[in-house]
Amino acid sequence: MSKISFKAVGIICKDSIGKDVSRLELVIKKMEKLGAKVLIDERGGIALKIKKTYSQEEICKKSSLIISLGGDGTLLRTARALCSTKSPPVLSVNIGRLGFLTEATLEDFDEKIKLIRAGKFKIDTRSMLAITLKRKSATTVMTKDCNLLALNDVVINQGSFARLIKMSIKINDLDAALFKADGLIIASPTGSTGHSLSAGGPIVHPKVDGIVITPICPVLLSMRSIIIPDRRTIYIKIETERKEQQTKIGLTIDGQQTYDLDFEDEISITRAPQQLNLIRAEGRNYYKTLNDKLGWGREK
Repeated sequence: MSKISFKAVGIICKDSIGKDVSRLELVIKKMEKLGAKVLIDERGGIALKIKKTYSQEEICKKSSLIISLGGDGTLLRTARALCSTKSPPVLSVNIGRLGFLTEATLEDFDEKIKLIRAGKFKIDTRSMLAITLKRKSATTVMTKDCNLLALNDVVINQGSFARLIKMSIKINDLDAALFKADGLIIASPTGSTGHSLSAGGPIVHPKVDGIVITPICPVLLSMRSIIIPDRRTIYIKIETERKEQQTKIGLTIDGQQTYDLDFEDEISITRAPQQLNLIRAEGRNYYKTLNDKLGWGREK
């Protein structure tokens, strides 16, 4: 593996980085000691009380290496900011809780940086989802500014009202399903271990070129989760008409961005041209991560 340049290192911080500003300062100090120009995002700038900051999009365009400082949520937000099909590699440093997708902690940060500088790492490419919302009145292409890509999943559901949603699904030009459920999850292989798994979907290895369709509490017990090739396009149409404002149906992307849906709105989802390039240590065991983080395949 060729070495990564440390000429410009971008840092994208978690929302609550103000509570961990000393950790941010530590990472900056370590990077500057290696001769890197450090580009701080707006959240980090507020925590550090500095004026010179960069948007996530600027960081992704100007950096040779990106450090995602937080947890899985921070990495999801970082992934959606990657506007180029040739995005810089990302080292995800966990200062959060679960950190299923993250690679390093502050405790082993120095060792991971040493390995990266020596070229002893691999790039773990993760596919992403591109989403387009076609409303009855207009069409909004959500991916043109890269703000609404998804690394994990796209979820259709509703708020506090336990009412069924009627939806239809087409895959390319083929009618696939017409059903009622509490909601629907469309997940990438990376997102298969998230909300989809909790709803009964399968764990999909990240190297599988597929998209997972998982209904949430469907009326039909035979309406099970299915994996389709990720070169297909999934078209979902809302068939439920709601007149009460308090029972709005919503579209949620990566658990972080939400949009209201109306009767006959259509959502199309397919594999995005962008991908996330994660830095991994050589010899990393994906199955051990499942063991350690999810308790999969390991009796106690």
